Amino acid sequence: MNEDILRNITIIQERINKACKENGRNPDEVKLLLATKTVPAERIKIALKAGHTLIAENKVQELKEKYEALQEIPHTNHFIGHLQTNKIKDLLKYNVSCIQSLDRLDLAEKLHQRLQFENKTMEVLIQVNTSFEESKFGANPDNAIELVKQVAQLETLKIKGLMTIGLFSAETEKVRKCFRLLKDIQQQIIALNIPNVEMQELSMGMSSDLETAIAEGATIIRVGTAIFGQRIYPDSYYWNEHKD
Repeated sequence: MNEDILRNITIIQERINKACKENGRNPDEVKLLLATKTVPAERIKIALKAGHTLIAENKVQELKEKYEALQEIPHTNHFIGHLQTNKIKDLLKYNVSCIQSLDRLDLAEKLHQRLQFENKTMEVLIQVNTSFEESKFGANPDNAIELVKQVAQLETLKIKGLMTIGLFSAETEKVRKCFRLLKDIQQQIIALNIPNVEMQELSMGMSSDLETAIAEGATIIRVGTAIFGQRIYPDSYYWNEHKD
């Protein structure tokens, strides 16, 4: 079991390196983030002990459940799921260094208020719905720049880039369109030179489409199933529980 996880990480890392080479990119620019939704702490520890220390959860409840068990190994924890405003206080207890799924102003404002109260700051990525699917969360691409401008005014939130979940499709060019749109929005934001905004991170691409994502400028690749094994629910269950 241990060997499986480490072998899978090696395979993904090799694919990342190869894609970087083919696109004239430095592999050091692309981080592998391990998506640990539904993965027990003991299995996550195997990866952490081997030095793969960037991980992310989708649900606050899972952060809470695994927090104690993972404390003994230094690691960096991102949050990549849809965040409800009533879970902010809980989330901030569990040493999350970046919320990749900030997708609306009311969430940003409530997060800002809580961070002010706790005298903390938080790195965030703005999530954009580049596939225009009803079932996906994320700001509408047409509104993304305006949202960045608004969030930039909240001094506890440090914008580091953008995140998207591309189309779940076997058609590479359709998926590429999503990633290219995110890159285009990033470039527009860079050109605006907005105070309190950095645009170095593009979190996009998973095991099925990481080569395409790297070709289009991804700096964070999120991989779960291809490393930890199949889960009992499909990806769509975790990535976007359909909007209520």
